[in-house]
Amino acid sequence: MSKIESSLDQLFAKLVQIKNIGKARLCTLWKQYSPHLSKLKTIDYATAKSFVIQFKWRILLVLIVLYVGGKTYDYFFPSSNKSGGPVTVSSILVEKRDVPLIIDATGTIVSASIVDIRPMVTNTVAKIEVKDGQEVKAGDLLFTLDDRNDKANYEKLKALADDAQKQYLRAKELVAKNFISKAGLETTLANAKAAQAAARAAEVQLSFDYIRSPIDGRAGIVNVFPGSLVQASNVVSTATNSTATSSVGSMVTITQLNPINVQFVIPEKDIPIMLENQLDGDAMAVKVTVGESGQKTYNGKVLVIDNQVDPSIAAVRVKAQIPNDDKTLLPGQFARVSLIANTLKDALSIPSQAVVINPRGKLVYVIDQDGKAVSKPVKVVYEYQGSSVVTGIEAGDRVVVEGKQNLRPGSKVREAKSGTPLTPSSTQK
Repeated sequence: MSKIESSLDQLFAKLVQIKNIGKARLCTLWKQYSPHLSKLKTIDYATAKSFVIQFKWRILLVLIVLYVGGKTYDYFFPSSNKSGGPVTVSSILVEKRDVPLIIDATGTIVSASIVDIRPMVTNTVAKIEVKDGQEVKAGDLLFTLDDRNDKANYEKLKALADDAQKQYLRAKELVAKNFISKAGLETTLANAKAAQAAARAAEVQLSFDYIRSPIDGRAGIVNVFPGSLVQASNVVSTATNSTATSSVGSMVTITQLNPINVQFVIPEKDIPIMLENQLDGDAMAVKVTVGESGQKTYNGKVLVIDNQVDPSIAAVRVKAQIPNDDKTLLPGQFARVSLIANTLKDALSIPSQAVVINPRGKLVYVIDQDGKAVSKPVKVVYEYQGSSVVTGIEAGDRVVVEGKQNLRPGSKVREAKSGTPLTPSSTQK
């Protein structure tokens, strides 16, 4: 037997014991005072008057308690035949409709692609082809380094490669006339290939002097100047003094702004809802607002849900992509995200203010065909921005939204808009 059942049995036994004690006490009082009841026949007017004068304050107190108790009972348990005029209310007709299941979150705007431009070789900046904040395309020239040495080396090796190729062609003709052996031909072929490989390596080395943009995007602040010495390292560092101003970092950063991504986290409890909708094949929609005003809303789609939950915050990271045609969104901005995780089909949605909360649970007042208020218990399935999806009522019911604080079960009502009591015909419209 569980602890709850044992406690209930003990409580029931105590109630029986209290009942028996009370019954025995009443029997004792009856035996004690029953002989005095015969004296009531001998009470005359003078005796009653003396009794009332003697106990007048006690009698008055009993009458006051009875009066207050009667009024209290009528307030909490009013009778329909004692109710006054109709109570003015505002109501709505409940209809079935599809309700989006929205999860609110906060996140950060992040770039879909961002590249720090750094040199591959140690050299001097000869020319800067990009300006601060300029829009660039993939392949556009950004910086030109001092290419004199690399260009001369390439031209030298290219000339040697061309000469080796010509020697190979001449050797090929001589082999056909049996003037040289095939071993000599193979040697000239190897020399030609080696010279061409050296020329291609010099060409690659020369290309490092022309730094181009790998992506489409917007250039940030240029951190170098013509004549600056850049090194083949992870950090481009220049000095700051009274005669020159520079900074530490990449030569320039290229950031893709359109489209742009937003990254946010979703609580662990909402993961099954997202994954269930993701299995349908359609990407979940998001609505993003940025800034305090939130005047503009950006609509996008979810790109990916992370494959693991962060145990420190009990949430999973989600990344979505939104259009940024006017390029007003920048990486790092704070964003408010509304994720449409699912859709409740044929749901009954009512204003949240129509739900009454009492110690026994939640209920709503429904107007019946006679124009009277009837309380119905409901269960709130989902609530968002002043609307609640509930169960316990039917489509076509008229639910009281305003004026419910003055209602009691059985109260007559009238609609505030028309000012006339609701009749069976009006409640069915």
